[in-house]
Amino acid sequence: MRRLLAFFLLLLPFTAADAGEEVVLGLSQNRVAITANFDGSEILIFGAVKRESLPPADQPLDVIVTIEGPSLPVTVRRKEKRYGIWINTDALEIDSAPAFYAVATSGPFNEIISDSDDMRHHVSIPRSIRFVGAPGHIMDADAFSDALIRIRSKNGLYQFLENAVRVDQQTLFRTSISLPSNLTEGDYKTRVFLLRDRTVVADYETVINVRKVGLERFLFNLSREQPVIYGLLSLAIAIAAGWGASAAFRIFRRA
Repeated sequence: MRRLLAFFLLLLPFTAADAGEEVVLGLSQNRVAITANFDGSEILIFGAVKRESLPPADQPLDVIVTIEGPSLPVTVRRKEKRYGIWINTDALEIDSAPAFYAVATSGPFNEIISDSDDMRHHVSIPRSIRFVGAPGHIMDADAFSDALIRIRSKNGLYQFLENAVRVDQQTLFRTSISLPSNLTEGDYKTRVFLLRDRTVVADYETVINVRKVGLERFLFNLSREQPVIYGLLSLAIAIAAGWGASAAFRIFRRA
């Protein structure tokens, strides 16, 4: 028993040194202000690996960076052309899908992370979308999540950036991710994963705060807290704009 205990005591320091890698992360900005003329932003993510011993020579370091926006339920509908017109035929309620999701990697995704670690940490875009089940008449539920990914990827809301993370000297890493203009307000979870031999050995998480400011904030709060006043104000602005355009047109005609 004493020999077995001594063996484990000798093994513990070696194990701690072998797995003693930590992420030291920096962001070019941790707050994004959505204003009336907001046309997107770019986040520079950079960092270093803090370790207690030399890295293993036969297991090169890989890095994956993700930015995930607020997750909300969404209904995906399927359209089919019948009798010459497009109509909704099926609908699937997805329980949770991020409004924005970006994945940047230092190498080909499937070559640097195992499927089990992808499932455990919800790293890839499909793993970030969650739905419990589908109605019995829908036999291809995955097609609805694929359609959501395709539509949001086209709009720049889902980004899959392979080989976009640069790793130097097995210690320093950096990448940049563009945030589109059609962002949803909320906290954007930013994660960094260190991988060796397709296994996550360390991870780090922080938050980028995305908020409306100025006139955008005032109108957003008014629409949520005083919807009647917001509707009347919108109607008054529309009437004033129409009257102003009509008056300008009459002046030009007289001239």
